[in-house]
Amino acid sequence: MSQLGPLMTSGPLPPSRHKQTWGRRIAALLSLGLAVAMIILSVVLLRGSSDPTDFAGPGTGAAVVVVSRGDTLTEIGEKLQEAGVILDASAFADAASLDEQASTIGPGRYTLRKQMSVAAALELMLDPESRADSRLVLPEGLRLEETVSTAAAATSLPKSDFQKVLQDPAELDLPTWAKDRPEGFMFPASYDLTGDETARTVLNNLVKRFNQASADLGIVERAKELGFNPYQVLVIASLIQSEAAPPDFGKVARVIYNRLDKDMPLQLDSTVAYALGITDLTLSAEQLKAPSPYNTYVRRGLPPRPINSPGEAAIEAALSPPEGDWLYFVLVDPRSRETKFTKSYEKFLEYKREYQANLAEFEREQAQEQAGG
Repeated sequence: MSQLGPLMTSGPLPPSRHKQTWGRRIAALLSLGLAVAMIILSVVLLRGSSDPTDFAGPGTGAAVVVVSRGDTLTEIGEKLQEAGVILDASAFADAASLDEQASTIGPGRYTLRKQMSVAAALELMLDPESRADSRLVLPEGLRLEETVSTAAAATSLPKSDFQKVLQDPAELDLPTWAKDRPEGFMFPASYDLTGDETARTVLNNLVKRFNQASADLGIVERAKELGFNPYQVLVIASLIQSEAAPPDFGKVARVIYNRLDKDMPLQLDSTVAYALGITDLTLSAEQLKAPSPYNTYVRRGLPPRPINSPGEAAIEAALSPPEGDWLYFVLVDPRSRETKFTKSYEKFLEYKREYQANLAEFEREQAQEQAGG
């Protein structure tokens, strides 16, 4: 009998090698799955704990950011982040680089809000209103000291800085025919500010704008055609600016030229007020006797210098007065600013009485309004 028989039939069978292989595979898969789960969980946790890159919403409060000439989008973003406007400078640079209008963000002082979203900050910087306080606005007819006060307030520079520059006018780019006399050359206009100006750069910008207007109007050449020099024309323009509303500039210019031709005193209240350092043009008989080279009641000819900085319309009127024989003009109504012109002294006195009556009525109305208010 063969011995193989009993060996194959006696006792339990040994474990299968295939079963052991599958067990090991299942264990390995479980370990791998656990590892992947741990990695995913780690990533989620890390992402959840990382710093955000943007605020939410339009922000609150106020923050002023100065953008200088030549600032890149990245540098602007860094200034916004430093001021607490946005959370991440690079996020602003990325968003701005995708907006074509961002290239219009120029130098200036921008009034924004703190903790704004990048989108909200970019939108506000593109709004001209955010730069409303980044402009120096000079109306026509300001005297030099008024220009200094306005410029100092707009730039937050001390008045003394401007006064120091004006004490040495050679620092300014005045035309040669100004002979270092700055009064009258601070051209009235709106000027963008960057926040990095000095008093000298501000004043030079005003003079530069005057030089541009002078060239555009041809002051030097056209003054010569009138038989005057450009400085005299500027003086006349300053008188026109003070004495009339724009619709009457031309006629007032003609009155001035006619009186100069006849060697008559100009008798302009504005020049006396300038001499007295006041702005009120309703002057007393005593004030009209004030001794001054600017008193055109007691001195013939033009005052020695402009009494303000005239605008382009007044300069144009001084260069091209209409034809007319008028020698007098009177503001007859302080409410409507109606002005009447005449060559007759008798008519002038009649207009003057009309003005006095209208002025008295106007003052009564004002008194009643104040009493009722």
